[in-house]
Amino acid sequence: MAFDIEMIKKVYAAMPAKVDAAKKVLNRPLTLSEKILFSHLHSDMQLQHFERGKNYVDFAPDRVAMQDATAQMALLQFMQAGRPKVAVPSTVHCDHLITAKVEAKQDLQIATTESKEVYDFLASVSNKYGIGFWKPGAGIIHQVVLENYAFPGGMMIGTDSHTVNAGGLGMIAIGVGGADACDVMAGLPWELKWPKLIGVKLTGKLSGWVAPKDVILKVAGILTVKGGTGAIVEYFGEGATNMSCTGKGTICNMGAEIGATTSTFGYDDSMSRYLKATGREEIAAAADKIKEYLTADAEVYANPEKYFDQIIEINLSELEPHLNGPFTPDLATPISKMKEVAAANGWPTKVEVGLIGSCTNSSYEDISRAVSLAKQVSEKGLKTKAEFTITPGSEQVRYTIERDGFLSTFDKIGAKVFANACGPCIGMWERVGAEKKEKNTIVHSFNRNFAKRADGNPNTYAFVASPELVTALAIAGDLTFNPLTDTLTNEKGEQVKLDAPTGDELPIKGFAVDDPGYQAPAVDGSNVVVEVSPTSKRLQLLDPFAAWEGTNLKGLKLLIKAKGKCTTDHISMAGPWLKFRGHLDNISNNMLIGAVNFFNDKTDNIKNQLTGEYGTVPATQRAYKAAGIGSIVVGDENYGEGSSREHAAMEPRHLGVRVVLTKSFARIHETNLKKQGMLALTFADKNDYDKIKEDDTIDVIGLTSFAPGKSLTLVLNHNDGSKEEIATNHTYNQQQIDWFKAGGALNIIRKQVANN
Repeated sequence: MAFDIEMIKKVYAAMPAKVDAAKKVLNRPLTLSEKILFSHLHSDMQLQHFERGKNYVDFAPDRVAMQDATAQMALLQFMQAGRPKVAVPSTVHCDHLITAKVEAKQDLQIATTESKEVYDFLASVSNKYGIGFWKPGAGIIHQVVLENYAFPGGMMIGTDSHTVNAGGLGMIAIGVGGADACDVMAGLPWELKWPKLIGVKLTGKLSGWVAPKDVILKVAGILTVKGGTGAIVEYFGEGATNMSCTGKGTICNMGAEIGATTSTFGYDDSMSRYLKATGREEIAAAADKIKEYLTADAEVYANPEKYFDQIIEINLSELEPHLNGPFTPDLATPISKMKEVAAANGWPTKVEVGLIGSCTNSSYEDISRAVSLAKQVSEKGLKTKAEFTITPGSEQVRYTIERDGFLSTFDKIGAKVFANACGPCIGMWERVGAEKKEKNTIVHSFNRNFAKRADGNPNTYAFVASPELVTALAIAGDLTFNPLTDTLTNEKGEQVKLDAPTGDELPIKGFAVDDPGYQAPAVDGSNVVVEVSPTSKRLQLLDPFAAWEGTNLKGLKLLIKAKGKCTTDHISMAGPWLKFRGHLDNISNNMLIGAVNFFNDKTDNIKNQLTGEYGTVPATQRAYKAAGIGSIVVGDENYGEGSSREHAAMEPRHLGVRVVLTKSFARIHETNLKKQGMLALTFADKNDYDKIKEDDTIDVIGLTSFAPGKSLTLVLNHNDGSKEEIATNHTYNQQQIDWFKAGGALNIIRKQVANN
């Protein structure tokens, strides 16, 4: 069915006039990204020529999506806003709290028992405030959104970094923290720095072993994990139109791994086919009527160098299957080079487990192509050498692939089917033997492969690939196996070659499902009571953060100087900690426990300046808080990359960290820090990172005249009595400075509601 069809019709009715007005002001053709951005300007914004990467602009998104791990904090904040109902269509999806261990049915039963308190809370809050609720087992947020809510030309925000998946249906869909979601659900404008534009021209056509996943794996290798920061990536060309809608979704999904604000494709026949196949013929018909507004102007794609800040060109006919990793999603290796690269780096080449599915690659097309390889195991007398698991993206996909016999084929090769949930992709995998921390290799079709990400083992070398390549490598049990050229020895001792994968873009018999898992909210939720037990270990009502005291910050202790990659996984781990996502104080016990201390190369081991002893990061910070002393965290490049989890900003705020100073920030994390009233600063001279010493006490000077574009001075008071001053920059505009002064954006919302 088509949800929120009237809202979509209103967007389409207003879009042409808004786009035409923008073209008139800019006096030039527009990219697709620009058309969507200009057509979603908030009513308080005057139409003008916004400077890319400079101007902060207010937008009015069409909808909000939240997954259960982040929805808890987002909705706890929304409850503080004092609004009776959400201002835009919003949904909650229960996909993160289900641990993959045995098989789908049993794992789901355990999760619904263990997390009953959280699920009941989310269901009741959704019911009260007019939010659509997708039950545990319904599917992964991004797949469910693509199947039910995404629409060409729309704008959506979601409390998960892979919200960008909806770009596969031509949306501008952006991952945010819960505070941003709270703003939009409360009817307030949503702020974003006007993005730069990266154009990726796709020529040729995918064939054989090459899949859409290989496009983004190649792009990640080109741009690295920070190359897309502050930019929208817009894909175009014959290669784009030749690709399936769900394939486009895969590419957009992993755009989060290059730091991109989002990624998108212009509306085409593949999107129309997908909308119709998922019961949204009415939306396809409406999109067809304004299709010239749902893609870039022809002049843009004819001369892209005039309209994009950067151009990348990839010939799909020449593209090779890739494996990215280990430990970072941008370390790209063509499969033909893996043998020599693995040998040079000493990577373990025996593949222990192959995992397919997740929000990135769980479409019908993905599974059908993987099953075409699974069929060859018996046909060619082979035996699967590695463990093999499937994680369907939604109940609709799972039901359909079971009906079409795919699951029985996988069962014959010994595969295990996990629940329709995130599972191993976000660390919810109770992998047998992981606690031994043995060096091993896994391959998966997920999006991230940071250390400890999948199974908690720092010595698991995880490589990202297409479902097809993962399946082939699981059959071979060898990371260096190249299915394009290599043969396998079957049970008879014969040399056999795998045929290239084949599959259907959409199910020939159509999608089917008995119970998709959706619960509609009450028409009037005013009488719905949301209860949170004061003794709960899983949920905790929020208290407002304190406002800025109006003075410079002096006497801050250095908490930790983080070395190298410090993602939101390092700052606030997932896995077993997910159970505390609704309880700020309890989850704060994981704050920065994965960050590497520059001074001893250890994790969760820092010096307490009050005692001189070494201890855990959370315990040390709690000691500073108890003593009434603020602290500062120092980070390296692209600090806070990865997940959108705002807990990575809320935990330091809750425990008394006042400043985060880095060489550079990932976009979402920097915004989350600002929203929570933190001071997010960058070194004016990155070499000053080296001046920070373990026993430093630091003063922040200039806050009493805190203003946009005006740098702040930090005084480093060293233990030997010497002092150094360093300059720091910030990107705060006046509204964000107001958030800082008020102690957080939510404090301002609460005050506005109280005054109305």
